[in-house]
Amino acid sequence: MDSINQQQPEDNFKDLKGTEAIEKMKTLADHAASCFFCSNIKTGIPFSTRPMTVLEVDNKGNFWFLSSDDSFKNEELSKDPFVHLLFQGSSYSDFLNIYGLAEVSKDKEKIRDLWKPELKTWFTEGEDDPRISVIKVEPTEGYYWDHKHGKAIALIKQTVGAIAGKTYDDTIEGKLEVE
Repeated sequence: MDSINQQQPEDNFKDLKGTEAIEKMKTLADHAASCFFCSNIKTGIPFSTRPMTVLEVDNKGNFWFLSSDDSFKNEELSKDPFVHLLFQGSSYSDFLNIYGLAEVSKDKEKIRDLWKPELKTWFTEGEDDPRISVIKVEPTEGYYWDHKHGKAIALIKQTVGAIAGKTYDDTIEGKLEVE
């Protein structure tokens, strides 16, 4: 039996580098709004995972988060900086898989840049809360799955393919290299 990729009449693989990769990461992270932030991944024991909101993906492709300096996550990052970020923007597209190195700091200027009023739920003293730390994740490798032409075209192609009994898949996937 042929795999779905062998039945596909279109090219569905495109690796992205540099600015193009960074723009794809920004778009997919924005569509998802949050991710599963996995830490403690190099220890050989089950890794830790928790939902986290990405507050920024900068022009270098770094992912930025705010965290409490007394969290288990920060403790784990002090021993093992390798992280895995998993994003799902919708049921059929906007998937992003990032491995990276996390760095924790108390950079007050970056805290002010990232601050949003709703964060006061976790940091009750506001942006000057002494427990706030910044986590910067610098990607070391990534992979994405998305639609080439948007959800409407993807749905049309999927419907036509189902009626015709053919694979008309509008997805695109590939490696992401920030460089």
